[in-house]
Amino acid sequence: MAAVAWAQLLRGVRGAASRRVCSTRARARAASAVAQELQSSGSRRFVLERAAPFSAFLMDSFGRQHNYLRISLTEKCNLRCQYCMPEEGVQLTPKSELLTAQEIITLARLFVKEGVEKIRLTGGEPLIRPDVVDIVGQLYKLEGLKTIAVTTNGINLTRLLPQLKEAGLNAINISLDTLVPAKFEFIVRRKGFHKVMEGIHKATELGYHPVKVNCVVMRGFNEDEVLDFVDFTKDLPLDVRFIEYMPFDGNKWNFKKMVSYKEMLGTIKQRWPELEKLPCETSSTAKSYKVPHFQGQISFITSMSEHFCGSCNRLRITADGNLKVCLFGNSEVSLRDHLRLGASEEELIQIIGKAVGRKKKQHAGMFNISQMKNRPMVLIADRSKGSILPRLNLNLDHWKRQTAVRAALILGSWRTWAENIV
Repeated sequence: MAAVAWAQLLRGVRGAASRRVCSTRARARAASAVAQELQSSGSRRFVLERAAPFSAFLMDSFGRQHNYLRISLTEKCNLRCQYCMPEEGVQLTPKSELLTAQEIITLARLFVKEGVEKIRLTGGEPLIRPDVVDIVGQLYKLEGLKTIAVTTNGINLTRLLPQLKEAGLNAINISLDTLVPAKFEFIVRRKGFHKVMEGIHKATELGYHPVKVNCVVMRGFNEDEVLDFVDFTKDLPLDVRFIEYMPFDGNKWNFKKMVSYKEMLGTIKQRWPELEKLPCETSSTAKSYKVPHFQGQISFITSMSEHFCGSCNRLRITADGNLKVCLFGNSEVSLRDHLRLGASEEELIQIIGKAVGRKKKQHAGMFNISQMKNRPMVLIADRSKGSILPRLNLNLDHWKRQTAVRAALILGSWRTWAENIV
């Protein structure tokens, strides 16, 4: 039976390729190469779990099917976080170099046609883009797209969410690293904590279950709030996602500042020993748990202590139109340039397929990544073209406040990374 199923799977991959009109032989060769690589790479079990036909051009040499696309809509933001940009803002990329709404939809349509089922809109802050509702509405019309999600800082969420829901938005992640209003306002140089909380409650009222809350945990900054965040799920249908602090170019990563998920889990179990583990999908980045009788749940994103590269199904397009097949990889290809030069759909598919085919088995590990040169995370999310960690000349009298600034600098520049991985 296993041999028959495997033969059927290979025929399905070849069949999916051969059905394309423009390049039958090339697609058949690509499907055959993928099939051979699957047999030698030990990925057979993972693919068998997803035995439905899938485009060979979104499947890498390790059998990973990339059905999740993240698109950055803008580099602009309505906050002025200490860790992200100077108070007066930064020099923005010319609008002409960013993807237009039509280009976003064109690329999205192509990816969905090839098998992408979920698209997440990121930034910058995606909800300050004037045409965000229209973009969501156009994405909703794409046949085969099952999920349209957004990651937001929550400031504009209460105002825009009814329109976004009507347009077709069906999943929300809200970034929130602290439940202390004063700490929030000090970090972002703006008031807004209560707007974020209003946005969370508005999302639950409109039926978004769960509302995902992304919380980057870093020692010396907010690890003392972990239990408060768990308690936050008691009466609300939230999924609070604790994210391990990770290295990237420019964030002065320090292993001692990372709080591993096992440490956080141990702390939580001391308070709630009845904590239950929940089942998860093969491609999930999260390990999920629930306190019995709580409405919501918690999850851990364990990119450093227990990476999930083996089941990665994500691709990313930056606001300036570059495709990144791995968040930690430093190779990119400009889909914008090819699109504006008049590349055909078939040519774009070939370009995307070659990029996906070069994807590595896994990232280099936290210590090696911390030494690698890569596009800074604020550019992957295109929040800022300026310095990631602007030097701050602050005459702070109290040593605790100085510590808070340093922690905010490191944690917050990583915040943009977190927005991209979950």
